[in-house]
Amino acid sequence: MSDSQILERTQRFLSFLRHCQVLGLSVEHADSRGLTLRLPYSEKIIGNPETGGVHGGAITTLMDTTCGISTACALPELEVCPTLDLRIDYMHPAEAGHDIFGFAECYRVTPTVIFTRGVAYQRDINEPIAHVVGTFMRMGKATQGVFSKDGAA
Repeated sequence: MSDSQILERTQRFLSFLRHCQVLGLSVEHADSRGLTLRLPYSEKIIGNPETGGVHGGAITTLMDTTCGISTACALPELEVCPTLDLRIDYMHPAEAGHDIFGFAECYRVTPTVIFTRGVAYQRDINEPIAHVVGTFMRMGKATQGVFSKDGAA
């Protein structure tokens, strides 16, 4: 599959997730090596109104979604892959007023489980806000019509 096909697949996948639409998540980059999503800074993700600090739940949503959709970068056909386990280690708080990026890659694909890892960051991927590892169960091919180009469910 070409990088442009992977990009289209990940954008389509993200468009079906209503909570991600509300948060304004978008695909920044996608190819066979992994996926980067952007979470724009907004009032919707503030956890501490006094400092403008980002709520940890927003970062958790970003990273679960990034890891989950990264499975679409590694598989030849789209499959239903719910989260089995997700671990996030926070390195430091996100800076108020700056977008947050999530990068994830699939580092092992088995017949039943996909293993992912990634980071959340703002200005520099080498200065992560958090590290994440996640596992996703392979449930088989997506149901006919799910995530299709015409939007039929």
